[in-house]
Amino acid sequence: MAQYLVLIYESENDYANAAPEVYGEVIAAHNRFSERWGDAILGGNALQGSDTATTIRGDVVTDGPFIESKEMLGGYYLVEAADLDQALEIGRSCPAGFGGPLHREQGDARWLLPGRGGRPRPGSRDREVVPGRLRRGRGPPGDGLRLNRQDGPVDHGQEQETVPDVVRRALDDAHRREWAFVLSATVRVAGSLDLAEECTQDAYVRALEVWTRDGLPRNPGAWLTTTARNLATDRHRRAAVLRTKLPLLAGDARSAPPADIDETTADALEEEIPDDRLRLVFTCCHPALAREAQVALTLRLVCGLTTNEIAHAFLVSESTMAARVTRAKKKIAAARIPYRVPAGHELAERLDAVLTVLHLVLATGHTAPTGDLLQRVDLVDRAVDLTRALLGLMPDERELRALLGLALLGRARAVTRVDATGAFVPLEEQDRRRWDGALVAEGERLVRDSLRGGRPGRFALQAAIAALHTAAPSVDDTDWDEVVTVYDLLLRVWPSPVVELNRAIAVAFRDGPEAGLAELDALEDAHGTTLDRYHYLPATRADLLRRLGRTADARAAYEQALARCDSEPERVYLRRRLTELGLSQGRP
Repeated sequence: MAQYLVLIYESENDYANAAPEVYGEVIAAHNRFSERWGDAILGGNALQGSDTATTIRGDVVTDGPFIESKEMLGGYYLVEAADLDQALEIGRSCPAGFGGPLHREQGDARWLLPGRGGRPRPGSRDREVVPGRLRRGRGPPGDGLRLNRQDGPVDHGQEQETVPDVVRRALDDAHRREWAFVLSATVRVAGSLDLAEECTQDAYVRALEVWTRDGLPRNPGAWLTTTARNLATDRHRRAAVLRTKLPLLAGDARSAPPADIDETTADALEEEIPDDRLRLVFTCCHPALAREAQVALTLRLVCGLTTNEIAHAFLVSESTMAARVTRAKKKIAAARIPYRVPAGHELAERLDAVLTVLHLVLATGHTAPTGDLLQRVDLVDRAVDLTRALLGLMPDERELRALLGLALLGRARAVTRVDATGAFVPLEEQDRRRWDGALVAEGERLVRDSLRGGRPGRFALQAAIAALHTAAPSVDDTDWDEVVTVYDLLLRVWPSPVVELNRAIAVAFRDGPEAGLAELDALEDAHGTTLDRYHYLPATRADLLRRLGRTADARAAYEQALARCDSEPERVYLRRRLTELGLSQGRP
């Protein structure tokens, strides 16, 4: 776990002139923030106004401010996070106050400083490190933190830091498309996953500075890969210099070489696993790690998903997932697990874990758990590419064929799953004439192949259900009896409350809404609070109640679904349903 310091800026006048009700709103907002991130917050405080400042310059100590302060450091949080993505999410969710927005989605965090002795910022040589104004914490203990953060550029005298939108968009795109390529290529130079991830993150940070100054490179992915690999090489070069200067440590260093994956071994297996990303997937699925850790680590390292996105995929809290990823990394370091490319005979042993990873990537890409986009097509395409490559290595694996068929059938419907505004469109409202016929044909062929030759596995059964949907001309013409039967088989090989929920939906289409509601009641009785954070449960209940004309009950269920849903396209759909019922718009 790394420590980060969130610095929160505010307007001096806004703080001084804050009305009592604003003061109360700020305290309430920070109390909510503290409840959400209590496990991650190590400390924090608010600071008094600049009139309490003490300036230290050398041996000279002077009280009081000397110029009018338009903006001041209002306070700080010291937080602990599993990685930079989680730290950024904590920072973004921190509320403002005293003239600023209380909902952090309205602006980004201003400063997030890693607590690991990082390199100075550009221009920091001209700034004093210790001398400056010190301000005391304000407010009596127990009142909560009264902090504020002001959006927009930070004014450091004549200096303003701004980042053009074009650079931000390019970096966002590079993260979605290139993260796996950059990291997997860097592993072979870095020799360890931790160092490779750190160098990859540093390359993206460096890109923010260099691209803003020099413009976008012709090939952002190649630029990031070269930068990350050079950073890893520099780290090894510095370590080698250190060993020559500290001969007493050289023996220890030689006995514990930093490279877990040596390039000679990787090159020897180039023909066996030709895709760097695929090598990294198998590396993360080392049998010494628990299955949950294997999947979470792969989603984090190979796919670049945030801790929050992975937590949604696992139906666990963000703090639980952060701890899981951290424990996996600690085990790698403590046990010195050799992260290497598996030999051919080892591939089958790790196949199920890899299939689980690819399936979760597909599910996350098919319906993104958070954000403004319903689908992350880049993730779906990434999983399809990796599955195709893996099928080339293991062409006789039926579950691989099934997973690829399932992915292609879902990809074929992508264009119809959102409307012109990007809002979610349910299956019964999709224009099936716009489905990609070539992908449907290839997907159905793969599904048929996966069902031959023995008892089908969980991916073959899921693919069979998808094929039943694509083969039907409409929802009403779907063979719902067959769909329910396949779900029954799926529950035998893969018992899951999510599968039970999907089966309940199929029962409702086959036998009517009342039967579907009975299935939902049994599901909730059986699983208690397991699905408390899963918005599809109340959303399904709301739809069945709406079909029965039970308006008041439907309203309550739709509101509950809205409260749990973090996907804006799905929230738009839920609000539309409320509007159609002549109800409120739900929470903003």
